[in-house]
Amino acid sequence: MLLLQAQMEQAVTEVAENPVLTEVVEVANEMNLWDMAVKGGWIMIVLALLSVLCVYIFVERLMVIRKAAKVDPMFMERIRDYVKTDEMKSAINYCRVTNSPMSNMIEKGLERLDRPAAEVQATLENAGNLEVAKLEKGLSIMATISGGAPMIGFLGTVLGMVKAFWEMANAGNNIDITLLSSGIYEAMITTVGGLVVGIIAMFAYNYLVSRVDDVTNMLEAQTLAFMDLKN
Repeated sequence: MLLLQAQMEQAVTEVAENPVLTEVVEVANEMNLWDMAVKGGWIMIVLALLSVLCVYIFVERLMVIRKAAKVDPMFMERIRDYVKTDEMKSAINYCRVTNSPMSNMIEKGLERLDRPAAEVQATLENAGNLEVAKLEKGLSIMATISGGAPMIGFLGTVLGMVKAFWEMANAGNNIDITLLSSGIYEAMITTVGGLVVGIIAMFAYNYLVSRVDDVTNMLEAQTLAFMDLKN
């Protein structure tokens, strides 16, 4: 028994000391987002600037739209009371103090309340459209980023592929498969970056558009309520 144990220990020692028999454990390189972005080249800088611009527009517009969506439930009641008591100046001043898209629209209607109903409604609609246009400021830029960022990323991929094949052509007979795989790897990074920026911009744009639509519906409802005062 002792002899068998000694033989086994000797065999284990020989395997450990023999580099041929010893198992080689390779440590795989982990993917690092920063290293990937750096390898993407100047295209990634453009995509980074577009992403910063998109985030800025989203936050700024979201704050403006949220403020515009806040409605005082007693606003129209107070306007109705001012109109019934023929205190037009007080009603207009109240609209100016409130300073919201709805109050700005109602102010234009109060200034023409003595005009025909069709003219008053047209004034309200035009004023409402102007207020909505103010809320949509910058959204076209976000739409452009959502569509343009993937194209810019694809441009970087094409440029990277051209560079990889150019290097292979200059390598002559000393072509290494790692040369091509490395070039393709670096080229595909820009496509990933462009898709990420474009997808985020698309969802952010659609969210803001839906919030603007809510404000638009609110303005239309207030237009009908104001026209009731005219009648």
